[in-house]
Amino acid sequence: MTKRIFLVGYMCAGKTTIGMALAQKLGYRFIDLDQYIEQQQGKSVSAIFAEKGEAYFRQLERQALTDMFLLDNVVVATGGGTPCQGNNMALMNQNGITVFLNPSIDQLVERLEIGKSTRPLLKDKTPTQMRHFIEQMMLQRLPYYTQAQYTCSGHLETGALEITQLLY
Repeated sequence: MTKRIFLVGYMCAGKTTIGMALAQKLGYRFIDLDQYIEQQQGKSVSAIFAEKGEAYFRQLERQALTDMFLLDNVVVATGGGTPCQGNNMALMNQNGITVFLNPSIDQLVERLEIGKSTRPLLKDKTPTQMRHFIEQMMLQRLPYYTQAQYTCSGHLETGALEITQLLY
């Protein structure tokens, strides 16, 4: 059994919630890649984006991802865009098991509606506009996400169990 599991998927797909439950179930450490970067930099991802731009953030993200390859017994929740940059998805596949969390668009809209005020790309969108935005982003990102070795429904209540059953 591999010692690294990388969870990929869109924002609010359940990577953190399911990842924490999965790590607990397996006796692994859980790391949220965005939180790891925030701890390393001493500022939020949104502040890094605002101050230094996306290209700089993606460099930090790539280094943080590379750091994960040195750890054992870890479940890593990646950022929604992490697999879509360079060869990150191939590197995750080479260095661990990858699982694409793929909830329905309805589930994503429902989850994102709750916290949209903290997400600059969504905060001013109506539910219809948000659905369209999510659908468009998923179309762009699916070619990357579907390179994962496994796909899981992303149900928050059963996701960790579903992944465990896939892996064992």
